[in-house]
Amino acid sequence: MKTLSLILISFSIIFLSACSSKEVYKPVKVVDNWKNSGNSDVVINAVSQDAALVDQRKVFAGGKVLDITIAEDEKLLGFSDGWVLSSNIDGNITLQSTQGKKVERLNLKKTVATASLNGDMLAVLFADNEMVLYSLASKTLLLKEQGNPPIVVNSKLVKPYFRDDLVIFATLDGKVVIINTQTKKRLRTIIVSSEEHFNNVIYFSLVDNKIIAATAHKILSLSQEEARAPYDIRGVIADDKTLYVATKQGEILSLTSDLKQNAKLKFPFAHFLGLVVSDDKLYALEKEGYLIEMPKDLSSYSVYEADVEDGYVYINDKIFFVHDEYISVEK
Repeated sequence: MKTLSLILISFSIIFLSACSSKEVYKPVKVVDNWKNSGNSDVVINAVSQDAALVDQRKVFAGGKVLDITIAEDEKLLGFSDGWVLSSNIDGNITLQSTQGKKVERLNLKKTVATASLNGDMLAVLFADNEMVLYSLASKTLLLKEQGNPPIVVNSKLVKPYFRDDLVIFATLDGKVVIINTQTKKRLRTIIVSSEEHFNNVIYFSLVDNKIIAATAHKILSLSQEEARAPYDIRGVIADDKTLYVATKQGEILSLTSDLKQNAKLKFPFAHFLGLVVSDDKLYALEKEGYLIEMPKDLSSYSVYEADVEDGYVYINDKIFFVHDEYISVEK
């Protein structure tokens, strides 16, 4: 028994020493406290790609709290084409219009990962990586494509993206699937990365007429040709023709739309919670409570103190919301 006690004490000392020696970002110089921050009017309780769940299960989107309530057994999927989408674990999906009190419901019979709406067409990505299109008016299935079921995924999910006669699915197994909404046929499948775990697409956009997609492991640029670059990615944001990537190694990179590196800054042990572009500046929020301000060419930087607590992070335009605090990059 004494031996067991000594082993447990030794293990506890090693464990606590390991925890206490964990490296965190420590800036060399802090300019000042960031002025435009404080207690928020909302408390972020859950997030989706373009909306957040706040107090009394209301929805925060587009900079305001909508008069829409999400049921206790449902998760918020997001805000799309004037509708708030939510679903429960059994695949019952609810669509609530922000114009009036119109509500639509579908029973899809299995767990939904994310979804979006364009007119009458509902695009759904299921948790088993199946992709479907439904007619909202007739409640009929228009198309079904099965992807490879993922083992484990990153919490950042990208909803289906509509563009003209196309819908683009950012899948849970590291692919981009392009479907023609008129013919209801798959046109192309592009692999972003092929890792076994946490390989879902976490970022998608069109930049400089190129498809840009990223997983936690790799970023893709697609136009006439395909380009890929490996990074351990925490976040991506785009502005005009430039991509900004935050990595798990504490780097901020500026890339061209075909993934050529423009510039890089390194912040040892930094854990970035999000990025915001505003006018000629880039801002990175760091977990230990710092806001880093940089010109877009990454030629310099300034570090400010910012009040950051543990909790969900939601970015609305130029404002970081972290639990019950806000940090606006506008001075």
